[in-house]
Amino acid sequence: MIELSQLHWTEPDGPHFAAWHSESGAPPPKRVVVADDTMSADAAYRLACEGTGLLWRGDFHNARQLLQAMARRIDGKPRRAKKPAKLPSSPQEAFHLHRQAQAQRARVLGMVLIPFDHDLRIPLRRAPDVRRACVEVYGEQSEAFVASLRELQGLIGAHEWRKKGVEIPVLGARIHPYYGVFSPVRGEYVELVAKAPLPAGAQSSAFDIGTGTGVLAAVLAQRGVKKIIATDQDARALACARDNMARLDLETQVEVVQADLFPQGRAPLIVCNPPWLPVRPNSAIEHAIYDPDSRMLHAYLNGLPAHLAEGGEAWLIMSDFAEHLGLRTRDELLGMIAAAGLQIAGRIDARPTHPKATDATDPLHAARAAEVTSLWRLRLS
Repeated sequence: MIELSQLHWTEPDGPHFAAWHSESGAPPPKRVVVADDTMSADAAYRLACEGTGLLWRGDFHNARQLLQAMARRIDGKPRRAKKPAKLPSSPQEAFHLHRQAQAQRARVLGMVLIPFDHDLRIPLRRAPDVRRACVEVYGEQSEAFVASLRELQGLIGAHEWRKKGVEIPVLGARIHPYYGVFSPVRGEYVELVAKAPLPAGAQSSAFDIGTGTGVLAAVLAQRGVKKIIATDQDARALACARDNMARLDLETQVEVVQADLFPQGRAPLIVCNPPWLPVRPNSAIEHAIYDPDSRMLHAYLNGLPAHLAEGGEAWLIMSDFAEHLGLRTRDELLGMIAAAGLQIAGRIDARPTHPKATDATDPLHAARAAEVTSLWRLRLS
């Protein structure tokens, strides 16, 4: 959801203001100065760390280089450390420190600001034509506005992913993710849904809860499930899933509906891949990754008795990453399942194949290396 408010700054001809756009929900900087090609990276970095926005008036490519230089200053090791950095006392502390560092990095880099005309053109030298990427996220505009360069880069990257799609081997096709919709780049959980034995009656119908891009609904359709109802409450996810079903010619098999978790009725198979980490998101677009207090997980499990057909199965696709970080225990997960009146019929596991699992420099490497993604087969007790 776009956060609309006013950005204020002063130039030689007097005060100026413009609409502020932030997909992450970040507020506009309280102080803004005009910056151009004459500003050094050190000066820009110092101002950004102080919370001052830098409204760029110079060459667009120089703004990109400035942002890269600022990122190097954030990511580089401090030249002079007064005392050695304290090592985290637990995986949970390491995770929270890592998130704090990520949030601080995003805040500082988000201080380089780019102006947009009402027609989504950027009035800077050598600026690219980004109108199509911006329309996909911001929609058509009627007034000039300002957004961060870092967010613009995210929009452009998402536009390219949306165009070329993500190859899903078990589908033999591509899924095209939208900006802000979780991309199925981690194939292990998709493969689990492709190989888990279908319960009796599942060939007739299934529910895919929190469908996102629609990838799991598409896998179920390919496996021969005649009717799948795929739900989501996010407008972009709904549009994304419908687009993917049209691309895959699955519109007659998969119905995408807006719902807070469950649609009406019961089904012999209900599938859900909720956010895996039970912590509060730092921004609006992190809800696909973080589930505060495991709210969606609780709601899914507790809602199953009213929607799962007798003799059917509910599939819960979960990573144990949170367990290795000390954010949730296995006993807590098992307790949630039992408290919802469910029993475990089986479990299929997969090890991660993404690059971070083998990156020893990652601050969360120990947890990532030990991670297992599971498909829990649940039945009514």
